[in-house]
Amino acid sequence: MTARSFTMKRQALALLLAAVMQNSLAAPTTTAQDLLAASDAIRNPDRSFGLNNTLIEYRDGKQIDSSTLAIYARADSKTGQFRNLIRFVSPQRDAGKLLLKNGNDLWFFDPSSKASVRISPQQRLLGQAANGDVMTVNLALDYHASLLAEEDVQDGERQKRASYLLNLKAKHGEVTYERIEYWIDRSNSRPIKAKFYSSSDRLLKTAYYRQFKSQLGVERPTETVIIDGLDPKWITVMRTSDLAYRDVPESWLQRDYLPRFNPEQAK
Repeated sequence: MTARSFTMKRQALALLLAAVMQNSLAAPTTTAQDLLAASDAIRNPDRSFGLNNTLIEYRDGKQIDSSTLAIYARADSKTGQFRNLIRFVSPQRDAGKLLLKNGNDLWFFDPSSKASVRISPQQRLLGQAANGDVMTVNLALDYHASLLAEEDVQDGERQKRASYLLNLKAKHGEVTYERIEYWIDRSNSRPIKAKFYSSSDRLLKTAYYRQFKSQLGVERPTETVIIDGLDPKWITVMRTSDLAYRDVPESWLQRDYLPRFNPEQAK
C-alpha cells in the first residue's frame, strides 16, 4: 500500500465512521480494525510532521525528572507506517542524543561516542514512558483488533464516555506491547484509555488520552497520562506541542546519517 492510498483510506474511514456515529451504532460492515484506523487518524496527521514532546515523571505527587524531545515523523511509502527521528533537547546531559526508528529497527545515537546501537522499543526512556511510547505509530498496521465490548468508561477528565473496547494483538514481535486493551469514543473515534500488557499478559501500564485541542484541522490529544501497572503513584505525563506539517528528508531516517545530523537543519 502506498502512502497516498493509505492516507486516502484513513480519510475514507473517518468519513464513514462520522456517518455511522450519527446513529450512535456501528454499521455491520464496520470492523474493529476500521475503528482502530479511524482512531489512528485522530492521533496522527496524514503526512510528515514535527512536534515537541515533554515528559514529566512524578512519584507520590512529586516531580522527580523531566525530558523534552523534538520528534520528526514521515510515513513509509510502502507500508504507511511512520518512521521517526527523535532528538533529545533537554536536560542538558542528554541534549543532542538521537533515536531513529526505521521499520522494525530502533537505534540510539550518542554524539559523545559517535556510535549508534540497536535498542528495544520496550526499554524505559523516562518514568513509565518506554522508547516505543514516544514514537508515532499507526496501531492498525501493527495490531489485529477485535471488539470486546461496548461500554461506558471513565476518561482522563473523570467523565463517563460511551466507548468501544478493542483487544489489540501484536502482528509481529517488534512492537512495544504484546497486547493492548483500547477504548475508543463511540461518538467521534477519539482514543480514551489504553491498558498495555507484557508477553506474559501482565499489566504494565494504563494510559489516558486527554486535553484534546484543534491541531492541523483535527481535535487531537495533547496530553497522555501514563500510570504504572503496579504502583499507581508512579505517573508520567507526556505533553505535545508545536505540531506542524514539515518536510522530513529521507536522509534523516538513515542510520549512517546520524553522526552528520545538524539540529540547525531541523529549525
